[in-house]
Amino acid sequence: MNKKKIFNDPVYGFITIKSDLIFDIIQHPIFQRLRRIKQLGLTELIYPGAHHTRFHHAIGAMHLMSRALDSLRGKGIEVSDHEYEQAQIAVLLHDIGHGPFSHALEFSLLKGIKHESISFLLMKELNNQFSNELSLAIKIFQNTYDRQFFHQLVSSQLDVDRLDYLKRDSFFTGVSEGSIGLERIISMLNVVDDRIVVEEKGIYSIENFLNARRLMYWQVYLHKTSVSAEKMLINLILRAKELTMAGKPVQASNSLNLFLKNDFVLDDFQADTKLITAFGELDDYDIWGAIKFWQDSEDRILAELSQKILKRDLFKIKLTNEPLTKKSLEVLRASLVDQFDLRQSEARYFFAHGEVTNKAYAPESASIEILTKKGKLLNIAEAAELPNIKAISKIVKKFYLCFPKNVSLPLNS
Repeated sequence: MNKKKIFNDPVYGFITIKSDLIFDIIQHPIFQRLRRIKQLGLTELIYPGAHHTRFHHAIGAMHLMSRALDSLRGKGIEVSDHEYEQAQIAVLLHDIGHGPFSHALEFSLLKGIKHESISFLLMKELNNQFSNELSLAIKIFQNTYDRQFFHQLVSSQLDVDRLDYLKRDSFFTGVSEGSIGLERIISMLNVVDDRIVVEEKGIYSIENFLNARRLMYWQVYLHKTSVSAEKMLINLILRAKELTMAGKPVQASNSLNLFLKNDFVLDDFQADTKLITAFGELDDYDIWGAIKFWQDSEDRILAELSQKILKRDLFKIKLTNEPLTKKSLEVLRASLVDQFDLRQSEARYFFAHGEVTNKAYAPESASIEILTKKGKLLNIAEAAELPNIKAISKIVKKFYLCFPKNVSLPLNS
């Protein structure tokens, strides 16, 4: 069988799969599942073109890894064929642990378990199925390989994951502010002391990259309508989970039902490989299929939230610079109880509150380093007169409150 396949990617053009092992991994059901998980969750409710998937992103990130490694090889950085392939696999599988709707349901279906932990467990499962041929890829993913710059290309302040999702999300949403100088950034990468650095000529492309990331967070990732839709979906899943665990099962696929009726912790996944296999079957379709059933549920809360999501009758959302007072939340809860004829314990499903933060660059965790023409390494904030780097590094926090549009609320209470 010919495994040297070509993908026609709308962002980069033709992407060639040159490795038989990579082809087989892509063909595996666990990876094919990413075709059924949207990259941006419910953002398509705001940007109609945002229908791209985790599959698109993973293939794109793998492609950028190959281009970055080709560029480094051209500068005399030694990269063996085995390292080249395994680095591609590491980034290909970096998001394999995402559940339905990506980040939206990360902590509702699985409490306290990050998708990176699930990615690691799924990579171990694939490694077992592929006779330990993914061992180096797992080391690169976990940052336990002695050549650490490979991990930086997978996960850092400037990695191929971020480069792809900014380029791809900007393309599919049509938000031009997310456009970055991808070709120049990759061509300016180098390795010094086993660390990824950017040659001085690429400094303004990095500044644009950081600024684009900040703008994409406000315009796409933290768009207030998207936040509202995600909070509604989370409340819906929490209600379905509450009913199921109380012995009132709701209609759902076998995989979804397993996670609705149990509160699994990470130790459970490590002790039972069947759990990770079951999670590897979950996708957006499980949720949408369930919502179509739940809209006719006898449970009023489940039915009403399902109908609102299907009709795009989303909660309105208010953003403030100050946290909400306890009194304002009590007023809202009382209004919901009164206007919707709810019990106090049920009102929580009809509103959501919290905070969103935007920080495009976090130099305290791992700075982006610039290699000057004189061979000196500088933090990007020190490398040139870039006053907005300090602004980009600042955490911007906003507080949100979501609730039904037809609720009259004295917000000055």
